[in-house]
Amino acid sequence: MSAVMWAAAAAAGYLAGSVSFTRIVTRLLRPGEPLKPAEVPVEGTDMIYKVTATGATAASMQLGGRAGCAIGLLDMLKAAIPVLIFRLLYPDELYLLAAAVAAMAGHNWPVFHRFRGGRGISAYYGGLLVIDWVGALVTAAVGMLAGFLIVKDFFVAYMAGLWLLVPWMALLTGRWEYVLYAVVVNVLYMVAMLPDIRQYTTIKK
Repeated sequence: MSAVMWAAAAAAGYLAGSVSFTRIVTRLLRPGEPLKPAEVPVEGTDMIYKVTATGATAASMQLGGRAGCAIGLLDMLKAAIPVLIFRLLYPDELYLLAAAVAAMAGHNWPVFHRFRGGRGISAYYGGLLVIDWVGALVTAAVGMLAGFLIVKDFFVAYMAGLWLLVPWMALLTGRWEYVLYAVVVNVLYMVAMLPDIRQYTTIKK
């Protein structure tokens, strides 16, 4: 494996991930009107949940579900493309993992937008679907079921798919590189989610 190719994969993934389709679609649909942080009243309280991320979720609240869905798909695609390119060009190497991690980092902290981006879930799934589409579907489905039916907590349901990726990669691949990939994307997501986690814990109290 070449250090130059690892760097190239990371650079390609990061630059692709830094493209903010939320901002692009907002400018197309609402010229001259920037996307503002959304505020959601918390039912049964006088508290307000502030959506500070610039991603598909925030866009759907202000532009509508169709626009939010389109942005989510575009965010998945921008991560999937560099990962797919490196998978096809170097099928026996693991450069695609660097592209996937970097695409998620670019989405969360885009160089083109003062490092203010989304939370990375769409970019995460875009890369993972190329790496292991079965794992993406299984971990997401099991995580959602466990969160809603067993724990009965929306936040757990939202996060569990990422958590389950670590044991999935360990059991299915047996390779430390894939396990490290799973751990790193979890860390990236948790760091990006810190503002939301703080609000969530305050609301739960």
